[in-house]
Amino acid sequence: MSSHKFEEKLSALGIVLDDRQKEQFDLFYEILVEWNEFMNLTGITEYEEVNEKHFVDSVSIVKAMDMKSVKSVIDVGTGAGFPGIPLKIVFPELEVVLLDSLNKRVKFLNAVIEKLQLKGIRAIHGRAEDYAKQQEYREQFDLCVSRAVANLATLSEYCLPYVKKGGVFLPYKSGEIDEEVVQAKKAVTILGGTLREVIKFQLPGSEIGRSFVKIEKVKPTAKRYPRKTGLPAKEPLGIC
Repeated sequence: MSSHKFEEKLSALGIVLDDRQKEQFDLFYEILVEWNEFMNLTGITEYEEVNEKHFVDSVSIVKAMDMKSVKSVIDVGTGAGFPGIPLKIVFPELEVVLLDSLNKRVKFLNAVIEKLQLKGIRAIHGRAEDYAKQQEYREQFDLCVSRAVANLATLSEYCLPYVKKGGVFLPYKSGEIDEEVVQAKKAVTILGGTLREVIKFQLPGSEIGRSFVKIEKVKPTAKRYPRKTGLPAKEPLGIC
């Protein structure tokens, strides 16, 4: 199974895959579709669509970040492994942690890691609020990514505690993001971040509008954040 369209879209991002990486993407697709038959991983299952809306979208981070400068990444609320697994395939030297609150999704992620023979990547089961309090994970990462659906103020409270000083939090967002960014500015500051830029673009060869919000960690996050389970979503910092 090989898609020239997929390779062309990656090429537009400056990414060229070797044969092993192509195999890994195809295998990932096969496992995703197979497991999706008995658990809800994605509503997108057609080959070209998965390539575009999951794989290309995941690695489009190169529009906002020099990945050669990144050694460690945590993907918060990874779901079916996006963007963390595609990033690991394309940048195999990365140390990657995939965090998800649903145990059966973590079992799926572990099956993918094993079948793709990926090293230096692990999937962990739990809530973002809980792991962010643990010394092993708090302020340990060069980069935190998330495609989770939550407003930016809430997502910042979940994610910024994982980022080391000088590191970056980069949420994946749809094209329309301006109002959300304005509303999140206070939360980002409270959590030790500063908003560097918003990168808007279309996925290569499509009309799908995407945005990256580049948030740099400039000082440690106060110990009281993230707040207890449910509060970041119910009462976003700086908005209520």
